[in-house]
Amino acid sequence: MAQRKAKKAKRPEKRRPRTTKATAEAKPKPEAKAKPVAKPKPGARIKSLEKERDRLKAQLDVAGARITGLEQGRDEAVNRIDWVIDSLHNVIESKA
Repeated sequence: MAQRKAKKAKRPEKRRPRTTKATAEAKPKPEAKAKPVAKPKPGARIKSLEKERDRLKAQLDVAGARITGLEQGRDEAVNRIDWVIDSLHNVIESKA
């Protein structure tokens, strides 16, 4: 009889580099430099909020129309399934 070959050696797991206190401190930390931001005028802010509101309303209308279409398609599919089930019942009853 032929002898089995020895089991194959497993691949070593990928190791993550260890982070020690010394290596963590050695990494340079990015400094957060905040640039001064000019405050927009109230009128400009209102206009931008109105634009965003109008955009969101339009998205809501599109989503509502899509939901209506999906509900109609689902209702049609359910009606077809009901019709098929009724037809099968009629076929079974007519054979009996």
